[in-house]
Amino acid sequence: MACNRGDIDRKVVQAAEAALAKRKFVTAIDVMVGVGWLEPRRVDEWRQGRVDYLERVTVANLGKISSAMRSFRGWAQARGLRPSETAYVARTRDRRPLRFSKSGDPEIERAYRTHWVSPELSERKRARLAERQSRPRELVVVSPLGDFTCSVCAEEQGGWLIMEDGGPVCLACADMSHLVFLPSGDAALTRRARTGSRLSAVVVRFSRVRKRFERQGILVEEQALERAEQECLADAEARARRRERDAPPRVGEDLDLQARMAEEIVRLFPACPPERAQSIARHASVRGSGRVGRSAAGRALEPQALELAVAAAVRHEDTRYDELLMSGLEREAARAQVRGEVARVLDGWRR
Repeated sequence: MACNRGDIDRKVVQAAEAALAKRKFVTAIDVMVGVGWLEPRRVDEWRQGRVDYLERVTVANLGKISSAMRSFRGWAQARGLRPSETAYVARTRDRRPLRFSKSGDPEIERAYRTHWVSPELSERKRARLAERQSRPRELVVVSPLGDFTCSVCAEEQGGWLIMEDGGPVCLACADMSHLVFLPSGDAALTRRARTGSRLSAVVVRFSRVRKRFERQGILVEEQALERAEQECLADAEARARRRERDAPPRVGEDLDLQARMAEEIVRLFPACPPERAQSIARHASVRGSGRVGRSAAGRALEPQALELAVAAAVRHEDTRYDELLMSGLEREAARAQVRGEVARVLDGWRR
């Protein structure tokens, strides 16, 4: 179905507002993903150097994309957001600059690279955010679902690969075969091993069920892993005592946040059953989950963030959304199918 300029503007603003509420800044990629034109897994492939330019995997024509970018820029300026140009480099050995547009026009590329930051952030926080966003991301090694042919040695391989301009490269040809694998699961060991390794990479594997790349662990130098294991053994008891010491205050803080969040959900949605509001608050505010309730906006009980949390709960619990995902339907298509049901439940709870 055709999409007019008003529809595009509305969808762009909704996507941008949601991203801003969650992170206090918003990017062109946030908007493209939010309006349903770009799948997160396609962004991952582009960052890994497997797609030559981002517009190639955006499911909208260049006219719609241009309209969306103009709308996004106008919204950001009207909201008083501050532009911050950010470097995008591939997660490949050569760290080449990532390309966004088909044309490669410098002005278009600059518009894509520009992040728009909330004026609520202090100068210090904005500087830290810009530094963190411009920092080169970790190298990515892919655990493929099947065999591949190395673009350098031309031999069929069954192990890990890293993407280069010419295609998949085996770790031997990429001079990374000396690295050892450390599975995910031990945060302290992973952090120390990566810090002590001169060369490291994240290992990911594509999940057919979730339609995205998922982290499996890291590759590090063997000596760095051995040192990290020794350090973790040496202070294991001290770290355990620290966890025990920190646990009671954290538990109290989390329970307080859950209670306040549930109260605010009931205020925003008066017809929402109190026990349901408590369940949503517990789920959304789990520490370390990355959910909207743990975002700065969520902890501040901002209405838009809480509405996103409630909508997500309704989507999973009151619609066929999860069944649609399991049937193989793409995430945005599944969301589109249940959007009306979610809206009806939320409208009912508001009354």
